[in-house]
Amino acid sequence: MEPLEKTIISLDWMTLTLFVGLVVLALGKYLFHKKFLNFIILPFNDKYILLHNKKGQFSHWFHLLLTLFQLINISLFLFLILQTFELASVPNSFLSYLIVLGFLALFELVKFLVQMFTGFVFNNLGLFGSVVFSKISYLNYSGIIIAVANILLIYISPLSKTTIYVVLAVVFLINGIGITKLLKNHQKALFPFFVYFILYLCALEIAPLVLIGSYFKG
Repeated sequence: MEPLEKTIISLDWMTLTLFVGLVVLALGKYLFHKKFLNFIILPFNDKYILLHNKKGQFSHWFHLLLTLFQLINISLFLFLILQTFELASVPNSFLSYLIVLGFLALFELVKFLVQMFTGFVFNNLGLFGSVVFSKISYLNYSGIIIAVANILLIYISPLSKTTIYVVLAVVFLINGIGITKLLKNHQKALFPFFVYFILYLCALEIAPLVLIGSYFKG
């Protein structure tokens, strides 16, 4: 009999990370119950966007908590993808997760600043702020789906590529619904900036996905 190498994955820090994420989500639900009820039906009803898309929406504690929840879970999901597809030499360590989290947080912050700066350049911060808030809200909603995926990938079906593909498809569908509704609700306001909006989508929304897809294919 030939000895088989058995990789033992420590789940301690992953369990703690999932727990912290759930605490953040529960805190948002407890402190802002009505907002949470509107948020949880976001793909089927735009009430959350219509009611809370106003001045100061980005600094509201509910929005900040949901964004933190999203960052925690998407970072963990990306970490699990790197391990599953062996895209990089990623040790099973909390430090590696923190590096992924840091890069994702930096990327989202820079992207947010560029988007708002674009609104400032076109002298229409209100419109661009509304667009950005809508997109971030749908991304935050995706964080809930990804949190479920993380639980599946860690405890039920470790390193399952099928689970990853299904979750990515659902996430793209949810955010596709968000972009479709965004265009429908702001079609008149966006019309004068249509060419710039398409360029913006290509540069900041589609290009990163193409790069990631090419990395997967390679």
